[in-house]
Amino acid sequence: MIETNDEIKIVPYESKYKENFKNLSVEWISQYFKMEEEDIKVLENPEENILNKGGHIIFAILNGEVVGTCALLKSEEPEKFCYELAKMSVTPKAKGKQIGFLLGQSLINKAKQELNAKKLFLETNSILTPAIKLYEKLGFKLIPLHSSVYSRCDTMMELII
Repeated sequence: MIETNDEIKIVPYESKYKENFKNLSVEWISQYFKMEEEDIKVLENPEENILNKGGHIIFAILNGEVVGTCALLKSEEPEKFCYELAKMSVTPKAKGKQIGFLLGQSLINKAKQELNAKKLFLETNSILTPAIKLYEKLGFKLIPLHSSVYSRCDTMMELII
């Protein structure tokens, strides 16, 4: 899956992007919250914890530089064909270019067209108003919060496909 929007390219995970995935995620999480045990586990080994479990990671490249990332995690819920949109991060210097929307839309398209997903969900925090507006623009709706491995999560959203 390679999608472009002017100078922004959306590309799939390659091992050469492993540190970008970690660094972008740490940069974003640390701006608002503390890194948690689950963050460290996933970011240290995305191949084992995301890709090898049926998930996907993509990156936004702007003028040859990785400026954003997002992951689609195959849910461990008993529900079949359910995925979590997670670890969406865009470096501050690239904000305002619709990169978050492009990343989200690319993974939604992948879920619909390639993975036969029936539902996507995400966990976030209510203080992240711009992020929640982005998720709503992508079609996600607020739902009651279920348990989360992250203490920072107080908001859950889903997109029925």
